[in-house]
Amino acid sequence: MHKLPDNIQPSRWKVGENGLEVQWLHDSHLSFYNWDFLETYIKGERPEPENVPLKYFGAAGHPDSSIEYEEFGKNERQAVGRLTDMIRRNGFALVTGVPTETAATTEDLLEKITFIRRTHYGGFYDFIPDLALADAAYTNEPLPVHTDNTYFSDPAGIQAFHLLSHTDPSSGGGSETTLGGETLLVDGFYAAELLRKECPDSFNTLASFRFPCHASGNEGIAISPDMLYPVLELDLDQNTVHRIRWNPNDRGVIPLGEDTMKWYEAEKKYHEILRREELVYQFQLKPGTVLIFDNWRVLHGRTAFTGMRRICGGYLNRDDFISRWRNTNFGKREIFRQVIGE
Repeated sequence: MHKLPDNIQPSRWKVGENGLEVQWLHDSHLSFYNWDFLETYIKGERPEPENVPLKYFGAAGHPDSSIEYEEFGKNERQAVGRLTDMIRRNGFALVTGVPTETAATTEDLLEKITFIRRTHYGGFYDFIPDLALADAAYTNEPLPVHTDNTYFSDPAGIQAFHLLSHTDPSSGGGSETTLGGETLLVDGFYAAELLRKECPDSFNTLASFRFPCHASGNEGIAISPDMLYPVLELDLDQNTVHRIRWNPNDRGVIPLGEDTMKWYEAEKKYHEILRREELVYQFQLKPGTVLIFDNWRVLHGRTAFTGMRRICGGYLNRDDFISRWRNTNFGKREIFRQVIGE
């Protein structure tokens, strides 16, 4: 028979084989709690999270990482479920066959997952290279792999890109394959596991040493997170990497102390792993294919390019993405078990 902790003293209760019946003082309302629900809280445990085995990727990408846009017209809920589950497990997904006549189609696709997050750059973006925006992303220079929003307390969980067009008027045309701008993706969680195996001390340093980040290149903008964070943020059990913050362009002054040189050595080792040929998935995005990826896990970059590229896309909040993933991949009872332990 189950026994309640001594410090729980409702007005009246009845302990039964299937659960606990409680009558409340203020309105005499009767509540019933089954033992499956109470077990977690009696033991002081957290509800069991989703058991999602992650599929690491390297230079070959993932064989199961794309979905046709037309699937969303046939069964939107099912298609969104497939898309979000690919991103959750694989780190990224490609939606092919997306119309390019207007960026609004891409915006609508992202909003099938959840609302688009606004930042100091705006909401849904549709841009060409523009140095006035004071960000390396708006140039045609190469971008080493990085995560976005390291300067936010809550970096955007999901990011999307759609190459609407890429031309070079000065050369009389050209194609995406000759103009450059290839996309680079690296599985940061996979790289972190390699770091843990090859150099545990460096892994522990990147998981513990905290440093400042900021966004202050634009007039009137001075953004920094609520506190200092490490490169590798671990889960509550301090075992699994939960989120990565990696963007040298956004870093502030590294704190000076007895562990500073250890951090630089660890940073150098992780940087070396991220650049390994077998880890970098390099491919050419083409108009009609939307890339959506986990910004907490996957580092992205690009090679240099010539000509004029028009890119659209946006950020999605992590919590809202996970909510949509749950509700399109699990039944109501399983969702409640994950969220509140019922």
